[in-house]
Amino acid sequence: MNLVALPQAINSYKDLEVWKKGRGLVKKIYQVTSRFPAGEQYGLVSQMRRAAVSIPANLAEGNARAFKKEYIHFVSIAFGSATELETLLLLASDLEFISSDQFKELNDEIGSVLRMLNKLIQSLRNPSP
Repeated sequence: MNLVALPQAINSYKDLEVWKKGRGLVKKIYQVTSRFPAGEQYGLVSQMRRAAVSIPANLAEGNARAFKKEYIHFVSIAFGSATELETLLLLASDLEFISSDQFKELNDEIGSVLRMLNKLIQSLRNPSP
């Protein structure tokens, strides 16, 4: 297996802007979903919260890995969780559990996180000299 060791000087995951933004997104998702119908507690609420939490959690876990290939893998999982959350947000909007303003704000935030994750993946795959 061709694994490349990560340099020792890698910043803590807590220094990553995308991790910070992911944490903020978790808080917003928890706040919004707390107002969903009680019948959704174990459905859409639970799934949206898990997907949101997965974003910063996978960034932290990937950053702790010893090899760049593993880090990229965990950032990719975070990316997948963000796209899952994007779809769940659309469903919440379709079901009228959130207002159009809430949808726009959260959708914009998820889009920003997705762009940042994509840039992180690209920078890990093609580090600048």
